Amino acid sequence: MTGKAADIGLIGLGTMGAALAANIAEKGFRIAVWNRHDAVTREFAAAAGPLADRIVPAATLADLVAAVRPPRAVILMVPAGPVVDQQIAALGPLMARDDLIIDAGNADFHDTDRRTAEAAAQGPRFMGIGVSGGEEGARHGPSIMAGGAEQDWARVAPVLTAISARYDDTPCAVHMGPGGAGHFVKTVHNGIEYADMQMIAEIYGVLRDGMGMSAPEIAPVFEGWNRGALQSYLIEITAQVAAATDPLTGKAILDVILDTAGQKGTGRWTAIEALHLGAAVPVIEAAVAARNISAALAERRAGEAVFGPAPHRLGASAPTRAVLEQALIAGKILCYAQGFAMLSRARDEFGWPLPLPDIARGWRAGCIIRSAMLNDMARALAEDPGRNLILAPFFADHLSRAIPCLRQVVALGAMNGLPVPALSAGLAWFDQMRTARSTANLIQGLRDFFGLHGFDRIDGATGQHGPWAQG
Repeated sequence: MTGKAADIGLIGLGTMGAALAANIAEKGFRIAVWNRHDAVTREFAAAAGPLADRIVPAATLADLVAAVRPPRAVILMVPAGPVVDQQIAALGPLMARDDLIIDAGNADFHDTDRRTAEAAAQGPRFMGIGVSGGEEGARHGPSIMAGGAEQDWARVAPVLTAISARYDDTPCAVHMGPGGAGHFVKTVHNGIEYADMQMIAEIYGVLRDGMGMSAPEIAPVFEGWNRGALQSYLIEITAQVAAATDPLTGKAILDVILDTAGQKGTGRWTAIEALHLGAAVPVIEAAVAARNISAALAERRAGEAVFGPAPHRLGASAPTRAVLEQALIAGKILCYAQGFAMLSRARDEFGWPLPLPDIARGWRAGCIIRSAMLNDMARALAEDPGRNLILAPFFADHLSRAIPCLRQVVALGAMNGLPVPALSAGLAWFDQMRTARSTANLIQGLRDFFGLHGFDRIDGATGQHGPWAQG
């Protein structure tokens, strides 16, 4: 292999890897690429057009490593799990101790912590980064959530900030802390993404099943909402998906898509880690459960055959579009508040920096959950990073106006068989969070009755037992 040395290497030329490699080359960096199928590598290089002079196709892993200028940095864009470990093992003998391997896939942050510790003991160095934005983001500017040692971030920051999305000329690339911090933030991002999509789908269900609207009629509703407080990437593309036509049948594309939602595990990881942290994320949990239920297609069809179809037309009781908009605004605020509260809990538990205002700013462009609200969230978090977002004056005012609409939609759903699990979970969480004296006193009484677990009294006495313990 001849020619000028590459600034960075990349392994894995699938959809995301190819897009990211092209983005790096377009920003002026020379990049060496390798794919386990050599034909893919050659095809990518051949199709690079004006970027071809910045792309170095490698026939072998050894060629890839040799092509990158020391100290080397190589990005992995391969499936999460064992494949990452296999790739690290294959690269290890070829790279120097101070070279750097960067896992840019959707990894479990526990795996990233383990790999970071192993790399510190034997080299080469390792860091994990979360990349959000899908193929379009990878190609033209993703949101990047980086984890790893500060010295490693400093080494690759010129490349990663250059390829990231921009918001008001600010790069959407943030260093979250050591080890798995970046992949943890990406996991929470994806959990919020699950919840955001589920709530949008629930409102779509009210419009479709409760109000009898067709997909082409629903599209302009979301298009209009995208010009207001709900302005976001997901609302924007919801309008586009609802308006799209199936080229095979001429029907609305939504009417021919099977209603079973897939998942790659990050939403589930969010729910699991929230339980470990003692953080309440019921909207995300409801969204994960809804995807699981969607997969039970045969059981759902059997249920409808036994009990009849659940959705019923709302008729005169149907909410206005303005009410539905406000309900979705409330749900979105509650969901993001739960996500940021989980990040705050993780910051304390793991000792990571996790700069919450910067995380909100980093999500303003490039990523799937980019939203106009994130500007206001960043300001609220900067004012008081330890305060739950629902208590920030800006969002408290929003919620005071929007919660009655959310309550109306949830009630109508419950009374008419329209499932709105994520919106319902958000409302229940809000009602718990605004209740100064909950019913947990009874739970503590019951725990003490059957297990003598003890309880604290409202007068300040701790470790107490009830009268049933005396006999």
